[in-house]
Amino acid sequence: MDNDEYQILNKVQKMLKELYQQIGDLMIGGGVDNMEKYKYMMGQAHAYLKISQDISNLLKKKEQKYEDLTNVVKFGENDTKS
Repeated sequence: MDNDEYQILNKVQKMLKELYQQIGDLMIGGGVDNMEKYKYMMGQAHAYLKISQDISNLLKKKEQKYEDLTNVVKFGENDTKS
C-alpha cells in the first residue's frame, strides 16, 4: 500500500469520526424528538464506528506484515563458528 492510499484511508477515517461526533453532539443537544429518529441515528453512529475500526484493523495488519518482512533474521550471514 503506497502513501496515497494511506492518506485516503486516513481522510476517510477522519470523516467518519467527524460524522460520529456530529451525531453525538446532535443527540446530546436535544436533536432527537422521537424514538424512530433516535434508533436511526444510533444505527448511523454504530456504522461509522464499525467502518472506522475495520479500516484501523486493516492498516494494522498491513503494518504488521511489512514489519514481519523487514525483521527477517538471515541465517548463514556473519557466522562466528570456529
